[in-house]
Amino acid sequence: MEYLERCAWFLRTTLVPAVVRRCLPWAFLALMLGGSLVKEFFPLPPSYFSNKRNVFNMYFVKVAWGWTFVLLLPFVALTNYRLTGKATVVLRRLCILLVGTAIWYVSTAVFLHVEHYTGSCYKSPSLESIRREYHSKEECGKAGGFWHGFDISGHSFLLTYCGLVIVEEMAVLQEVKMDRSHNLYFALTSLTVALGCLVYMWLWMFLCTAVYFHDLSQKVFGTLFGLAGWYGTYRVWYLKPISPGLPPHSSSLNLKQDSYKK
Repeated sequence: MEYLERCAWFLRTTLVPAVVRRCLPWAFLALMLGGSLVKEFFPLPPSYFSNKRNVFNMYFVKVAWGWTFVLLLPFVALTNYRLTGKATVVLRRLCILLVGTAIWYVSTAVFLHVEHYTGSCYKSPSLESIRREYHSKEECGKAGGFWHGFDISGHSFLLTYCGLVIVEEMAVLQEVKMDRSHNLYFALTSLTVALGCLVYMWLWMFLCTAVYFHDLSQKVFGTLFGLAGWYGTYRVWYLKPISPGLPPHSSSLNLKQDSYKK
């Protein structure tokens, strides 16, 4: 338990402060541009993380929104209810997960359509000979061909968006008093550690994507989609009265004063 508490303290210290929320979008842009420059001018030798079938890519990155959704659901519910005591506030705030799911679905659909309409079927990855009889990625793949189009980086989008959403929601920990005597202490401490570890994993895998995969323009568009999804919600829409709203804080709500003392 002591080790878990130390991890939670470290993650709260490095991810919860407001300065982190201000700087993290720029950090994603810097990692994307810096990693892309390395890929173009100082390519690194193959490694475990350059293999698309590494365990982190297969079981975490490819379902990044799923992990984010599953861990944020109880975290938002517990923290928001403990601070406000209102089920209606909790249900309203949980709508951020529906909004995030919609952003994920629409964005990935756009990426697939862009790749389809800008692509063609080739006999091999060398793109030497085109096969004009196939007009979709599915047909091309079934025929043993290679579909090449403008493939916007879904990983860059997902990891950017998921990382920013988690950090925004973890801001509520500035108001939550972590006291061992409360029956939810272990659950919230565990969720804090799990979410914080996800953020660091998303940052690392985002850098690996920048260093090993995709062209610069594809990563730029993917990252910008992630930033746009975050900015359009947490910096614009969620400030409006008719929205899921931002995480509760003392200046906007009359918070309970006995948090984690019962």
